[in-house]
Amino acid sequence: MKSNTLKHGFYPLLLTLAIGLGNAQAAPEMVVVGYGGAGQKAQDVAFFQPFSQADQSKLIQSEYNGEMARIKVMVDTGNVDWDVVQIEGPDLMRGCDEGMYERLDWKTLGRAEQLIPEAALECGSAALVWSVAIAYDTQKLAQAPTSWADFWDVQKIPGKRGLRKRAVYNLEFALLADGVKVEDVYKVLSTPQGVDRAFAKLTELKPHIQWWEAGAQPAQWLTAGDVVMTSTYSGRVAAAAQSGSHLGQVWPGSLYGMDYWAIIKGSKHVDQAKRFIAFANQPDAQVKYVEQIPYGPTNTQAAARLDSKLAQWVPTSPQNLAGALSMNVAFWVDHGEELEERFNAWASK
Repeated sequence: MKSNTLKHGFYPLLLTLAIGLGNAQAAPEMVVVGYGGAGQKAQDVAFFQPFSQADQSKLIQSEYNGEMARIKVMVDTGNVDWDVVQIEGPDLMRGCDEGMYERLDWKTLGRAEQLIPEAALECGSAALVWSVAIAYDTQKLAQAPTSWADFWDVQKIPGKRGLRKRAVYNLEFALLADGVKVEDVYKVLSTPQGVDRAFAKLTELKPHIQWWEAGAQPAQWLTAGDVVMTSTYSGRVAAAAQSGSHLGQVWPGSLYGMDYWAIIKGSKHVDQAKRFIAFANQPDAQVKYVEQIPYGPTNTQAAARLDSKLAQWVPTSPQNLAGALSMNVAFWVDHGEELEERFNAWASK
């Protein structure tokens, strides 16, 4: 992909959007918030800088760890100092129902027909397809794990394990470790007995868990030898491995889903934010993003252009989807708050 093609090819779309949205002059200092680390650096190269150049507007970056309470306070008080946020599916759907995000007009934004299913939503546009999987250092672990059962087996593979400090992901992984089949995970988790079973399995491993809260931590901990294996976002491990780290990944039993771009209700830069989302959905921009960090593209035309060596790290590649679990967003929308509260109480004991 050529940067000048990206720039000049985007101008007609910019003008169309500007007219359709009623403001051809981009507002300065739009704030885009992501999860930091390698993922946001890739977004800077593929999206933020090229968009600012093409749109001739200013964009400021910030980062967070998915704190919905902070966004809710902004909306409730009217003091909105963020504009576009990267957000997980369940949080997007809950926030959309609560009026925390701007509605998107896909006829104006365009490209909805190019996107994968569930990418073009009422309040969000899918930014990437992620996967959470087991990672380990191939030079430090003589016997590689092959499943979540191995992850839980501290007799077979002694040492600390890294897990994200949230209920989401961990309850699914606990049930997989306890022998539940991939296709039955959410069926089991939808019952009180299934939830108790998942927490009981987590309790078994609790003395050996080191909790991570930032996406950059798992790869850092593996490299430093702080943990023998960890759950992690697949793109982080792929980026580390491509930079020379000896990290391996276990795809069977991985959990995949989508993060979204959403515009906070009350944003002072709504038109600019919508132009940014339209820009980020272009196939050229998405190919450039995946070349920086191998998360899955949401534009089908971008997916078709990926080199085979790169595709091996992408969670939506057929070989990596085998034995993987698709996140049930509706389940987490319905039960997320109560399960996160229970998890926080359990983790603090």
